[in-house]
Amino acid sequence: MTQSIAAPRLARRDTILAHLAMLAFAAMIAGSFTAGALAVPYIEPVPLNALRFLLATLIMGVVAFGVVREPARLPRAPWRMVVLGALNAVYFVTMFIALTMTAPVATSAVFTLIPLMAAAIAYFILKQRVGPTVLLSLVLAGLGSIWVIFRGDLAAIAGFDIGKGELIYLVGCICYAFHAPLVRHLNRGESALLSSFWTLAAATVCIALFGLGDIVATDWLHLPAIVWWALAYLAIFSTAISFFCLQYASLRLPASKVLAYGYLTPVFVIIYEGLLGHGWASLSVAGGAVVIVLGLLVLALTPDHR
Repeated sequence: MTQSIAAPRLARRDTILAHLAMLAFAAMIAGSFTAGALAVPYIEPVPLNALRFLLATLIMGVVAFGVVREPARLPRAPWRMVVLGALNAVYFVTMFIALTMTAPVATSAVFTLIPLMAAAIAYFILKQRVGPTVLLSLVLAGLGSIWVIFRGDLAAIAGFDIGKGELIYLVGCICYAFHAPLVRHLNRGESALLSSFWTLAAATVCIALFGLGDIVATDWLHLPAIVWWALAYLAIFSTAISFFCLQYASLRLPASKVLAYGYLTPVFVIIYEGLLGHGWASLSVAGGAVVIVLGLLVLALTPDHR
């Protein structure tokens, strides 16, 4: 009897922790926009991301093998980690390629497609069903996100044009949408910590191979201090810790719910910009942020279909 009561309690606790992990994920990812903006004038995007992932891999390795004492051996069927790492590498590389061709607001709008794509992918891979309440919440949160991204300007939304940069980033977003369902599908009993380490390591190799020329050409010894401070934040918070949060939640929540927390990123950006004295968003934009929060709240309270 005790076990039958304890099991649902543990499952409920894990679900709550998974939602909190994704809330932290969105907050840390939002901070990466400010950190990245500080570093990009002094270093090319691909070397920045290669070093970011390398440092995050080293940090995760120290925690996994030095602190937690996980077994220091290759996982079974290591190709699984290569697949997950490659999906992340494609996402980040296409994002930065797209940003050289189009405005950040356009790529942000394309990003809002990810949760719905993840829900469709999870149905075919994991047979995870999305109920009408969850689907409506995803659509509402997505519309709220678009409203915030375009700052409530209907003319800007109507004038949105799909160009080459958006199509390139769409490929990356499709890869990213596959990540959450595949984390659960490909898991062979590894902890979120071990899975995070090997996936980060694979992503580091993929990004390094893609941008080897830029990495070699970078004058690493003469980068200003601000680059290293930005890299520290990117590696520790928006890569290592946030990646662990993503892996942890992906093993406990449906993929649509996991990636829906990405909608909170512009909300946190609004908060950070206001706290930093860069001005607060208008009431119209704030209204869009409220819609996002309400949509995600309904999503979090809706029972999972696993």
